[in-house]
Amino acid sequence: MQYISTRGQSPQLGFSDILLGGLMQDGGLSLPAEYPQVTDAELTAMRSMSYAELAFTILSKFATDIPADDLRALTARTYTEQVYCNGRPDSDAKQITPLRRLENNLYLQELSNGPTLAFKDMAMQLLGNLFEYVLTKRGEEINILGATSGDTGSAAEYAMRGKRGVRVFMLSPRENMSAFQRAQMYSLQDANIFNIAVRGMFDDAQDIVKAVSNDLDFKAQHKIGAVNSINWGRVAAQVIYYFKGYLSATTSNDQEVSFAVPSGNFGNICAGHIARMMGLPIRKLILATNENNVLDEFFRTGAYKPRKTADVKVTSSPSMDISKASNFERFIFDLVGRDPKVVADLWKAVDSGGYFDLAATPYWARMEEFGFVSGSSSHADRLATIRRVYKDYGLMIDTHTADGIKVALEHRDADTPTIVLETALPAKFEETIIEALGEKPWRPESMRNIEALPQRVEVMEVDVQAVKDFVKQHTA
Repeated sequence: MQYISTRGQSPQLGFSDILLGGLMQDGGLSLPAEYPQVTDAELTAMRSMSYAELAFTILSKFATDIPADDLRALTARTYTEQVYCNGRPDSDAKQITPLRRLENNLYLQELSNGPTLAFKDMAMQLLGNLFEYVLTKRGEEINILGATSGDTGSAAEYAMRGKRGVRVFMLSPRENMSAFQRAQMYSLQDANIFNIAVRGMFDDAQDIVKAVSNDLDFKAQHKIGAVNSINWGRVAAQVIYYFKGYLSATTSNDQEVSFAVPSGNFGNICAGHIARMMGLPIRKLILATNENNVLDEFFRTGAYKPRKTADVKVTSSPSMDISKASNFERFIFDLVGRDPKVVADLWKAVDSGGYFDLAATPYWARMEEFGFVSGSSSHADRLATIRRVYKDYGLMIDTHTADGIKVALEHRDADTPTIVLETALPAKFEETIIEALGEKPWRPESMRNIEALPQRVEVMEVDVQAVKDFVKQHTA
């Protein structure tokens, strides 16, 4: 399996190379030269597999340069009941991503039972083991530079802490995360973990990461890698739970399902798009946004108009307070017939502060092929959905999952199972849960007083050079 760039000016690379590299040399994102296909017989065989076995089966189609025995050992070590046991007391940890029935043909897929209580753990725990494996084989080190709007940072740091040959430099918006999210990251004291809080929004942090990654000399000299959702290894790992959700909700391979996905950076739902391209019978990919509804606007109108930092709203589902969706380029590449010149031209406009509009182009006529629908949610919607789910199903959900359920109910088909992908456990957004329900959500014993722990974080202005200097100082 070889990987190409969405912008067409980078050499093809193998899985291990793009795993460590982040952005491609031309600034584009990596994608398989061709999507591997899943046959009906393979889908049937998957029905009797454990999550670890399913992970090996899916990933072996993408990571063809890793020996099968080694990959099987990696997935077996990653996807265990012990790692994914931090969910609600009534969750079935053996299933790793248990499917919870809410009502007829409406399900919640629990993805937040990992160490940091967010769906990012599903991919990041594997990525940590993959990084350590590849680096050990090559005798190399890596300095991971990432940006987080809330959950990616803690998931990456918990997955990479103590890993040989790995340092993590994680940028986050100083004020725009929950107290729990900040505490999860900033309280870590591991010597290979560095937190940088920028005085700005997530888009500012993400722009810094991209600027550093596009400085090819600096990137090579300081061995810069990525764990953001631009990292293909993360996207590939997320494909697995779409298959698991489908297999859990159906009894035969001729059934379709729909998935509703809270979406900020487009990485999670991009994995659903890839699963669908591989042959998984997905009818709809239901994209849910919050008040920062740039992606919803695109799927309704054809116009992709990222907003300036000052225009990005601070919301009660802060992990989606994003204007520039860094994985969106992967989908557009497929939408425009995998023409890298078209993609490069479109992102030239975006990167210069503009936008693009596909509504009047032949590409827009192809949208129905990909099954996307979308909607958005407000703070009032969020509170109402949290209350409704608690009243009707006796279940507390977090704010982002509430966005997903709200939009799912607007777009689901009565004859088709709709699976809402859980984003995080409600403990991560305690303030809003108290506002909605008047009571505190459950949290694991190990995180009871996490906000009171000493915190270690470097505060910086939005300054690319300052971040470069910090990386230099701590990698010398």
